[in-house]
Amino acid sequence: MYTTSTAFLEALQEAGVSYIFANFGSDHPAIIESLTDASLKNKDLPKVIISPHEFVAMSAAHGYAQVTGEPQAVIVHVECGTQNLGGAIHNAFKAKIPMLVFAGASPYTQEGELLGSRNEFIHWYQDVNDQRGIMRGYSKYDNEIRTGKNVKQLVHRSFQIAKSEPQGPVYLMGPREVMEEETERVEIDTSLWEPIIGSALPEEEVHSLVSDLLGAKNPIVVTSYLGKKEAAVKELIKLCEKLAIPVLESVPQMMNFPANNPMHCGFQWNEDKQHPILEEADLVLAIDSDVPFIPTKNKPPKDATIYYVDADPLKEDMPLWYIPSKRFFRADSEIVLNQINKLVDQSSIDNSAVSTRRYKISLYHEKMKKVIREAEKPQENIITPEYLTACVREFVDENTIVLNEAITNYGVVTNHIRASETGSYFSSGAGSLGWNGGAALGMKLAHPDKTVISLTGDGSYLFSVPSVVHTMAEQYDAPFLTVIYNNRGWNAPKHSTLGVHPEGIAKNANQFWVNFSPNSELAKVAEATGNAHAVTVEDPNNVKDALRTAMEHVKNGRSAVLDVRIPKV
Repeated sequence: MYTTSTAFLEALQEAGVSYIFANFGSDHPAIIESLTDASLKNKDLPKVIISPHEFVAMSAAHGYAQVTGEPQAVIVHVECGTQNLGGAIHNAFKAKIPMLVFAGASPYTQEGELLGSRNEFIHWYQDVNDQRGIMRGYSKYDNEIRTGKNVKQLVHRSFQIAKSEPQGPVYLMGPREVMEEETERVEIDTSLWEPIIGSALPEEEVHSLVSDLLGAKNPIVVTSYLGKKEAAVKELIKLCEKLAIPVLESVPQMMNFPANNPMHCGFQWNEDKQHPILEEADLVLAIDSDVPFIPTKNKPPKDATIYYVDADPLKEDMPLWYIPSKRFFRADSEIVLNQINKLVDQSSIDNSAVSTRRYKISLYHEKMKKVIREAEKPQENIITPEYLTACVREFVDENTIVLNEAITNYGVVTNHIRASETGSYFSSGAGSLGWNGGAALGMKLAHPDKTVISLTGDGSYLFSVPSVVHTMAEQYDAPFLTVIYNNRGWNAPKHSTLGVHPEGIAKNANQFWVNFSPNSELAKVAEATGNAHAVTVEDPNNVKDALRTAMEHVKNGRSAVLDVRIPKV
């Protein structure tokens, strides 16, 4: 039969979905029937990737969309599977990652009135009042499939919303009887379901912005996720090189501006210090950045002129958020930078001022590089995060993707990996730990020809459900390297406590309730469940050899995990 499930799966194929990351349950018999029927008939549908944990499934879809820009599908089991997505829902929504999540729903008949009626005890327990409400605060759109007659339209509308800026996850659910329903095939012209086209600035506003930019003595650009578009990065490079404008990356979700460019003036995370270039800025162009600076730690002068450009400039999903900007623009960064560059090319430029600023920023850039190099020097008997990252960097080439979920060593990784190619570096872009494992898997599936290296803290590694991650990596031939920055504890709560109580009781007692078992063999989890090459590294003299051997395993099709012991929390 041609059912609602058949039409649903066809719609995913029409929408360009390559993978369905699935955790099937009692609500999916019709989908399983349709998938099997399609397989037997060699009918093209997205490939199913079985995920034994929903968090990993959504993290994999997250990673795939990050490196390709194309949303994938996640199928989970009723409200239980929806809730088991957990922090991955937060990550996808806050990081603006497009994807479609589908969950079945308990049957709404119980006496055999319709095909799919209740026949298992669990159907009563899994019948809840507001299943869609679980996702409502973390998705751009949610709806229930009530008939097969318009299921394709609902799917394509969902993707249209997911892919329109600001992008994000969408959620559909469908009761078992509806998904079993026989229906007629509907033809869809996908060209009529394209996402909303990005916006430009009004002409008079471009003139105002460029006038202020050209008149500024110490302008600066701050960004976090402009690198989603390679063309936007090229436009930013053109602008900053022409006018000698420094770029500061605030908690970068990806490579936004080449770290080797003389106009790159560093990264910021939670460091408790003022950035000197931002401190003296008289104009800040904050573009594609949710948190361009933290006012209690690091901010521009009070009288600095700020322009804010973003697909979501009001952050209506963040109850407390404000930046004192001259203008807020809901616009596409690539289009805006192109507008600015065109007008700058037609404008009179104070070349003397630009030359002076270029020398100053280039000098700062070189001093910054020197400090970074000094920090990378090996130390006797301990493996510093700086040295470890520098060692990893030696194995990174133009065909490598690096993931960073090192958390309290997040800043160390960004500073010392020094990513300079679009699409070569990613972080989760949000706050729920564990993204690294599933995301690495998704990125490897997206780019099987590339080497994927995941750099993670020990806490983030445990959050990622590594047993499931490496089971899937072996099953689907998606090997990657994981390097654990293992300080045998959870350093983030300690940092947070000291940030509020620098001389408090916890510090004086040296008790922060953050330590893990020092005897845990974290890499062995991946070895046991995914046949990964697993090694614990404690001697700084062994780091490079361990990395070299691990990379050889990955190149030969086997995942590798290095549990590297850095100084304890």
